[in-house]
Amino acid sequence: MTDLIHRAHDRGVTTLTLDSPANRNALSAALVAELRAALDEYGKDDTVRAVVLTHTGTTFCAGADLRDPPDPAALVGLLRRILDLPKPVVARVTGHVRAGGLGLLGACDIAAAGPDATFALTEVRIGVAPAVISLTLRPRTDPRALARYYLTGERFGPAEAARIGLLTATGADVDDVLAPVLDGLRRASPTALAETKHLLTAKVLENFDQDADELTRLSSRLFASAEAREGMTAFLEGREPGWVL
Repeated sequence: MTDLIHRAHDRGVTTLTLDSPANRNALSAALVAELRAALDEYGKDDTVRAVVLTHTGTTFCAGADLRDPPDPAALVGLLRRILDLPKPVVARVTGHVRAGGLGLLGACDIAAAGPDATFALTEVRIGVAPAVISLTLRPRTDPRALARYYLTGERFGPAEAARIGLLTATGADVDDVLAPVLDGLRRASPTALAETKHLLTAKVLENFDQDADELTRLSSRLFASAEAREGMTAFLEGREPGWVL
């Protein structure tokens, strides 16, 4: 492992902190593998009541790492692991979230953000589509809002993210927002938490497994396209892609 994830424990709550500043916590193959391994470990740990997913720096997650992208199947596996983990997973966001990072939020059971958080589904701007992350976003996010932000790549703030169901809550201090949440999780019985999470995610997982192969193929096809090559090259070179009018 490459130590892209820091771990801390406090009264039954394990915090996993994304710490890959070189790429703004983008979903590289290494980060996806390390996060998946940590979740596998703590999912089996009886001393862990819940998992908090947070970040260093000003970006929670910049989406897929264009220089070292994860295999789509690995990203699917990570999102499914968050959904089927027998412990609640809580996202704590104080910075920017882009593209695939929103898929992580969609997979979490509870998500909270501070006032400086911003969000954007920027896939269409680099020539691809938010395919794999639709597995977690479509079941939990307002469809009319999702259509707008999928199609335009516009940026929006935490109040809008909460309104459309991407976030559970937002406030001036994300830790104040999460304090009663974590207190509630610590007061709940482990078995009751696991069964209640299963109750909440069973239908999401059913649809996830039904659509995963199709959306993985779509993601692979689009990332291999000429437009995606142009879009990703333009992004890395800091210029507009050729199709911009």
